[in-house]
Amino acid sequence: MPAVTAPAFGTTGQARPIAYDPALVPALKQDHHDLVALFSEIGHCAKLDRFDDIPKLLVSFKTNLEAHLIAENVRFYNYVERTLEGDSENTLLIRSFRREMNAIARGVVDFVKKYQLARFDVDTRRAFMADYEAVGDLLAQRIQREEASLYPLYQPI
Repeated sequence: MPAVTAPAFGTTGQARPIAYDPALVPALKQDHHDLVALFSEIGHCAKLDRFDDIPKLLVSFKTNLEAHLIAENVRFYNYVERTLEGDSENTLLIRSFRREMNAIARGVVDFVKKYQLARFDVDTRRAFMADYEAVGDLLAQRIQREEASLYPLYQPI
């Protein structure tokens, strides 16, 4: 049974369908696990006063987050939006999650830019820890909500 439902655009500009991939949600969850581990490593370095390690870790975190978001946007959201076209309630939920994640992503990128080249004096370290905690809380809440409310919508048709 073909599970072709959502269009994506290839190099020719022609729409090509995105098929259901049973490995997608487990891969996205693994991304979450890896992102949380990397983010925790950043916090661990800060707590150990190893601020020289932080800029490189921040860039790695941002790169991994962006790759995750691209996979989510192209493979997950497009497929789910297409399969739930007639379901206005879930379509609104999906679009809301998508907008929220874009805002969170901008916040994370701003956080990374702010500290990737920073000189970590006492004030910067204090500000970093406050920002780190705020970003970490946002990410943890978002991951929990995605995995509990959004990922179950990804189903074969």
